[in-house]
Amino acid sequence: MSLQLPSRSRPAIALLAALCLFPPPSAAQSEQERLEPAVRSFEESDRANAPPTGGIVFLGSSSFRRWDLDRWFPGMDLINRGFGGSQMADALRYLDRIILPLEPRTLFIYEGDNDIANGKRPATVEAEFRELAARVHARLPGTRIVVVGVKPSIRRWHLIEEVRAVNSRLRAVTESHPLLTYIDVEAPLLGPDGQPRPELFVADDLHLSDAGYAIWTELVRPYID
Repeated sequence: MSLQLPSRSRPAIALLAALCLFPPPSAAQSEQERLEPAVRSFEESDRANAPPTGGIVFLGSSSFRRWDLDRWFPGMDLINRGFGGSQMADALRYLDRIILPLEPRTLFIYEGDNDIANGKRPATVEAEFRELAARVHARLPGTRIVVVGVKPSIRRWHLIEEVRAVNSRLRAVTESHPLLTYIDVEAPLLGPDGQPRPELFVADDLHLSDAGYAIWTELVRPYID
């Protein structure tokens, strides 16, 4: 004799079976899907109007995306490949699609900020950067890679020790290779009290204001000129 389940139990069981067959996407999958439109936009733009190869490219999270490079570096024809929310693993994941085809002579990297905010260990960020640099130099052995250190911010000040650990590791990696360079952005963004200067950030206390980007511009300019 077959067992008959109460009718009200059947929808719950069906849902459970569906979840077993089609589990919800992981956090990593969801984040990748969120970033995919920005990456496709870069690819479509390149197909419509191919940028010249051998230029200077910025790859990173929203701190790069929000940086109006044409305004701060007029006439330099810099290429901005910043996409909001990205982490070092995302920069690595999309390297073949939106960076290597451009064959940059100089590649600026800003990652690690969101990594730490999402609980990633500094050692993991370091390992991913090492892999990224190795992949770039396997294809483009003469490309200089310039790492912009993770900035201290008001909103993420509680994570400053992790930020410093990441920066220390990234700096150490760059010191081991003549084509790797590290730019320290911490000290210029801090006031005499050792805290982030409020005027250097917009209302979200995370992203840079014009005054903050003015400082970054002066720090980065020597590696562009």
